[in-house]
Amino acid sequence: MFNVVEMSRLVMAGSSSDLDSALRLCADLGNVHITPYSGDEEGISIGTPHPDADDVSSLLAKVRAATQELNCANRDGPISISAVKKALEGDFVSNLDSILAVITEEGAAEAELARMSERVSVLETMSPLGIKLELMTGINALEVYVGEVGKTSKIRQVFSQDGLVDRIELHAAGNVVAVACEGKEAAEVQMALGELGAKPIQIPSGEGKPSELLGEARKNITKLEKTIASCIESKEVWINSNGRMLIAVDEHLSRENDILTGHTLCATSAHAYALEAWIPTSVSKEASAVLSKASSHLTITEFVEDHHHDDDHQTEYPPVEYDTLEATKHASVLTNLVGRPKYGTFDPTSMMAFTFPIFYGLILGDIGYGLIIMMISLALKSKFGHIPEGAYASRIMMNMGIATLIFGVITAEAFGFIIDHWYPFEAFYHWTKDAFHLPHFFVDTLKLSDTHIPFHRVGDGMADYMLLTVYLGAAHLVIGFLIGFMNVYKAHGIVPAFFEKGSWMFLLFGGFGHIFRFLTDERYGLFTLTGWSISILFGLGCLIIGLAIFEKFGWVGGLIMGPIELFGLLANTLSYLRIMAVGVAGVKIAELGNEMGFHNMLLSFEEGHYITMVLCFALWIAVQVFALLLGILSPSIHAVRLHFVEWMSKFHDGSGLAFSPFGGRALHVEGS
Repeated sequence: MFNVVEMSRLVMAGSSSDLDSALRLCADLGNVHITPYSGDEEGISIGTPHPDADDVSSLLAKVRAATQELNCANRDGPISISAVKKALEGDFVSNLDSILAVITEEGAAEAELARMSERVSVLETMSPLGIKLELMTGINALEVYVGEVGKTSKIRQVFSQDGLVDRIELHAAGNVVAVACEGKEAAEVQMALGELGAKPIQIPSGEGKPSELLGEARKNITKLEKTIASCIESKEVWINSNGRMLIAVDEHLSRENDILTGHTLCATSAHAYALEAWIPTSVSKEASAVLSKASSHLTITEFVEDHHHDDDHQTEYPPVEYDTLEATKHASVLTNLVGRPKYGTFDPTSMMAFTFPIFYGLILGDIGYGLIIMMISLALKSKFGHIPEGAYASRIMMNMGIATLIFGVITAEAFGFIIDHWYPFEAFYHWTKDAFHLPHFFVDTLKLSDTHIPFHRVGDGMADYMLLTVYLGAAHLVIGFLIGFMNVYKAHGIVPAFFEKGSWMFLLFGGFGHIFRFLTDERYGLFTLTGWSISILFGLGCLIIGLAIFEKFGWVGGLIMGPIELFGLLANTLSYLRIMAVGVAGVKIAELGNEMGFHNMLLSFEEGHYITMVLCFALWIAVQVFALLLGILSPSIHAVRLHFVEWMSKFHDGSGLAFSPFGGRALHVEGS
């Protein structure tokens, strides 16, 4: 659950005549990640694609063009490989060509419509002038300028300067001005137009008055709109009949294209081939039995990392395949944002599946917003749930909504209202206040006071809300350092792990304990020597050694960076206060909207001011929508930051290469 799939290196070689079979067997297995041959061995070259590759690639390009344009969906599950092959042997290709022609026709019509719409706009602007277009474009001896001006009252005044109006032909109608002049007057005319703030108009092509040409242009627009509507209708009909098959054909041809061009991943000579790949260790026996049919040499060796702490020692790591539980697999979307974990290190995906929505819910914590987010998740799933990315995104949002709802119940908040005194919630919260309490030892030790349900984070519980976020941050960082310790221990041994990560844990425990005692016990000053402060000094010394020796900073660098990093740890811990700060800010925004909108709306209704009531209702809805949008965006950003920046920086190396099985994974084709 917290480790990635264990990988083994596969090396196979055989006769060149068996290469096609070997590649197809690799694709059939569905779990062979081929490492491209670099081509740096003398006498051994990179393979050349199969002769049929060009035909498949050409057809695949057409299929992908149609897929991208039509946005088809397969909600009914995979199609059998025999049905896909039968479609390709039948009339599917001709149907594909016909819909591509429709797509091309629609694209051309849309481009022409845009051109015609622009032409209509220009002709409408120029119509008041009443000047034929050929008079403005057909006389080579004259320069003609047309523009829209805002200062129409100053046109004559500007062009009268230095007698310019007597040397030009000037026409103005409405806010449009047209000027014809000889080339020697062009510069002065342009300066005058600039003084008027004229916006140049490109004179359209054609003959006749603009008003006469408008009718023809509008008729063309009507024809083009009908053409586009007909194309859209044709596409919808085609999608209903062929859309599901199009997706299956796309997947099938992509696989075939990989197989036929897979030669370029292999090393070949005149008589033999060789390839290297990675496979999950769990399928080694199956892969050996299958691939031995097309190879004369086959070895599968489980990857074992050499324990080196020397940066000059380069290890080729296997690609990374997640090994998370099905219930937490959706959180891989979050992990991928910072890169897959380096092979052999801790995979945070399963943990983030729980901690990310918890952090989000702690910030937003509102019953009403939680329900809305859950409904948005259901809508997202209904529209995009048929593709993995859509299903994962909707699952993440659903968990965010559930966490928001749960913490909303704890804080007794709904759309910014405090509801513990509302009927029928009053009885429920009266019961929870008596029934749920943190243990006294826990409360006394952590100096908490308001620990019942409802927990009013913007009232009596604000101080506890702040303390809880700091405690949560410290615990989250401890987990991060422990994971980092295990990563370094597995890769380099106990000594580097102690100095690189253990030193941080001494600093965190010592610093937290020292500051906590300083704040809660008047007998101790900030610089009093205690076991906690000794732990800080010990951790700082270990950190300096770790930076100097194992992180290659040198002793000078270690002595300088060690104390600086100590303050960085303090900043990391205090950064978790953003949970409290952003949460309280969100509540206050919603409360402000309720005071200005909802309560004034009720007051206006009681007083009979119905127009004011409607305005207050509109204000209330607007603030609630703003608060919801802000509530979706802001807590997400801060929850992501606390994970990616504060937590994962303690252990995560996102340099893992994604495991990509040769031939892809079958989603829409069954039996391939």
